[in-house]
Amino acid sequence: QVQLVESGGGLVQAGGSLRLSCAASGGTFSSYRMGWFRRAPGKEREFVAFIGWSGGSAIYANSVKGRFAISRDNAKNTVYLQMNSLKLEDTAVYYCAAQSRGSNLGPYDFWGQGTQVTVSS
Repeated sequence: QVQLVESGGGLVQAGGSLRLSCAASGGTFSSYRMGWFRRAPGKEREFVAFIGWSGGSAIYANSVKGRFAISRDNAKNTVYLQMNSLKLEDTAVYYCAAQSRGSNLGPYDFWGQGTQVTVSS
């Protein structure tokens, strides 16, 4: 069983930056591919970014491409989401997720509890 704990969320002005972290425990982190998702108020959960086992094969949603960057440090069992040029529409609860196999859209085996990101004008 893998536990995922997100951190780094908060309140930021539009145009600002945040870096989210997701720390994993209870499993072999390097054997999981990792994804970030988000759920905005009143909306469905949506895919944000994905990274392969060794840090390659990054995939991004069109809405964040060029502004967000996903990375991982297998020695620290942590995946990151660097978010730059934040927009009001990036406001959401952000979740990290782990999968042993599948596509960037799923299925995912484990999910974190989420961290709130609020972008203000």
